[in-house]
Amino acid sequence: MNIRLYYPNSIVKNSTDLLSKEHTHYVANVMRLKRGSNINFFNKEGEWISEIIFLEKDRVEVKFLKKIRQASVLSKIELAICLVKKTPMETILQKATELGVYKITPIVSERTEVKEINHERAKRIIIEATEQSNQLSPPEICETIKLKDFLRNLDVSTKILFADVNSNESLKAEDLKECRSLCILIGPEGDFSPSEREIILGNLAVKPFTISRNILRSDTAVISAISLVNFINNFH
Repeated sequence: MNIRLYYPNSIVKNSTDLLSKEHTHYVANVMRLKRGSNINFFNKEGEWISEIIFLEKDRVEVKFLKKIRQASVLSKIELAICLVKKTPMETILQKATELGVYKITPIVSERTEVKEINHERAKRIIIEATEQSNQLSPPEICETIKLKDFLRNLDVSTKILFADVNSNESLKAEDLKECRSLCILIGPEGDFSPSEREIILGNLAVKPFTISRNILRSDTAVISAISLVNFINNFH
């Protein structure tokens, strides 16, 4: 079995390191690996194969042997998602990571019932999804921000792809061209308020588009929207 674990620091060939408490428990007590077993460690700089050189139930040391994957080109897709309840929000974090976004921004709008997110748990979900989906760079999870502040602080080179339940326009390849980054914006359950919609649609960087004739739950809308953008990017 190929075990992949996220290692946030730079890795140097033939260097050694003690694993974190969490990784030590996983390696020694959950997976029950032995001395001499191999573990892959990855981060935005690439992926390395390591060997366990010391192992006890509360102490594991590894030696980094060689680099087996180079750093990959980061996605230019980010996700701005209005907060929803815990279970669908965790699905959103997991699936958005699997589908390759590079940044996730939790948004509070007028109609969001949930006002905050557990950032530590969110980071764990994102890292686990990165490990399982054979990627190198976990997406950044930003601090929760109000919709008006999010729109005000946007980078001028970012195009907002607004998944709008009231739009009849399809997303086209030309909508995605010549953009340094793309931000998919998904509203709350019950949609944005009329005043919020006016602000969003009044922004010149916004492209409204439809993803379904049906009303979708937020987690379904996220998967559909990112998949659509990925499809257009990959086939045009």
